[in-house]
Amino acid sequence: MISFTLPSFAKINLYLRVLGKRADGFHELFTVFQTVTLHDDITFAESECIELTCSNKGIPTDEKNLIVKAANLFRERAGVVLGASMRLKKRIPSPGGLGGGSSNAAVTLIGLQRLWDLNVPTEDLNAIAAELGSDVPFFLSGGTAIGTGRGTKIEPIQDIAAEYMLVVTPSVNVSTKEAYAALNARNLTTEEAKRILFVCRSDAENLDLGHSVLKNDIEPVVFAAHPEVDKVKRTLIELGAVNALMSGSGASVFAVFEKEETRQTALKALDDEVNWRKFAVAAVSRDEYRERVSNKL
Repeated sequence: MISFTLPSFAKINLYLRVLGKRADGFHELFTVFQTVTLHDDITFAESECIELTCSNKGIPTDEKNLIVKAANLFRERAGVVLGASMRLKKRIPSPGGLGGGSSNAAVTLIGLQRLWDLNVPTEDLNAIAAELGSDVPFFLSGGTAIGTGRGTKIEPIQDIAAEYMLVVTPSVNVSTKEAYAALNARNLTTEEAKRILFVCRSDAENLDLGHSVLKNDIEPVVFAAHPEVDKVKRTLIELGAVNALMSGSGASVFAVFEKEETRQTALKALDDEVNWRKFAVAAVSRDEYRERVSNKL
């Protein structure tokens, strides 16, 4: 029986600007995605039906889970009647702004293409991914990439190297919908969008994790509603991080350190915060991602 396991990597947002409201009610975004070494594992095996089990009993294993949703949608679009047994080993905090569910969905598409021996064109796979969720297309390729529109238009850029990072997730449940609503973003004109995108692209192309001012437009509203997230960021800076930023709509915060010794000292100091989950991570390049996840694409 065919069986294999693929890693499902987390992401952080190195840069996130909310440009305004679109005509379809969604928000126009400009973000820089980065895959990091924190990952779930998904094991794929042959089966007569679509079935999912999970190491975390609190995670749904029915259609509410993006893995099952992705599998059913992919099977429908590919026109096959094959099944798959999938087991999810969960490590990425959910929710947490780290794209765990979106990553799981994309890796499901990659894994099922391999399990079912299909050769779906990349543009079709991207379309299915975009239908599943805003961040899902990014996880078909990983590395460092710009995301625009709803976050579904992906443009790979030069990989950013970052060896010594921490991701800290406090026990805070941030509602993405409420966070965006609190922004009260205004409707965007075409000319405004072009001008702001030009500035954002310039910032992205000159991004230096050690020296650039990292931006996340959602931070202020989340910090106001959930001071614990603000505390995480301030604590990481106090412990020697050269940069720190909330990822996505939170509650996870990532921090960049110049050397391993400083990171390890910070990690040890965080032992007192028993309600914060801590992960030592590094950036995962596009080539490494392709080698470990999507070498069939």
